[in-house]
Amino acid sequence: MLRNSDIIRKAAIETGTLSSGGLLNPEQSRKFIRQTFEVTNLSPLVRHEMRTAKTGEIDKIGIASRILRKKTENLDDGYRASVKTSQIEYATIAVRIPWETTEETLRENIEGQSFEQAVTDLMTRQLGVDLEDIYLNGDEDAESTDKDHDFLYVNDGWIKQIKNGGHVYDASGETSMSLDLFYKTLGVLPNKYNNGKLRWLMSPKRAQEWELFLLNKVVGAGGAVPESLYTAPAKVPVIECPSMADDKIILTDPKNLIVVNTYNTQIRKTVEGKEAIMMDKRFYAIHLDFDPIIEELDATAIITGLK
Repeated sequence: MLRNSDIIRKAAIETGTLSSGGLLNPEQSRKFIRQTFEVTNLSPLVRHEMRTAKTGEIDKIGIASRILRKKTENLDDGYRASVKTSQIEYATIAVRIPWETTEETLRENIEGQSFEQAVTDLMTRQLGVDLEDIYLNGDEDAESTDKDHDFLYVNDGWIKQIKNGGHVYDASGETSMSLDLFYKTLGVLPNKYNNGKLRWLMSPKRAQEWELFLLNKVVGAGGAVPESLYTAPAKVPVIECPSMADDKIILTDPKNLIVVNTYNTQIRKTVEGKEAIMMDKRFYAIHLDFDPIIEELDATAIITGLK
């Protein structure tokens, strides 16, 4: 009999124990989601929320600034500091990764049954990479022209949300990278969010172009550039995100970016049925749902139009 504890061991997926059911219990679902988040640079740094309902709200709690007041002995002046509460709505979208393996492949592969687990682990890793791609670049309103990128149109990602409600700095008039570009972007973000937690999110190519810009300055002017400037323009560290396009840079606290998942994660496998028998195959699928949202849009900025 299949035990839930057998489905995930040591954060790895034991595919040999999976049946056509495959519904994970809450703890296993949380471990599986965590595994998909660990394969990229950005995903481990964002905020993760697990929910039971596919749609709902996440509470926000805030406190106003300058709430300290002078104390007068033996006097209550009636002042009370207030707490501000609000909600962020989410609506998760279901996605899946299906694949199949022939029984002949398993029989002839030198790894035997370990090959099955290796393939499943690779699929899980790719799931994490694809999900971060959607978290950043998803756009439900875009038209699909490439079947390999159809998955980007199932949900709205952080870039679209920031463009629609965050602070935008249009760099289309800039002829090249410059330090001013970063300071100007910091200038459009309210100062209260410039608290040491901000990060630049950019593609590896854009990060390399920034390094090249500094190196050219050093060579051309014969001076020196502080080492920290290469990885932290304007004292804000860089996170390289391969899924990001080269013409954009995001500025925000990664914890301001939220991914909501539900506990309805399923890892399914079947070797039964007419198709499996006649084709001598095993069929697999990973099912889950998600929604990338932003806690405070006012605490985000994006540079667009980079050359």
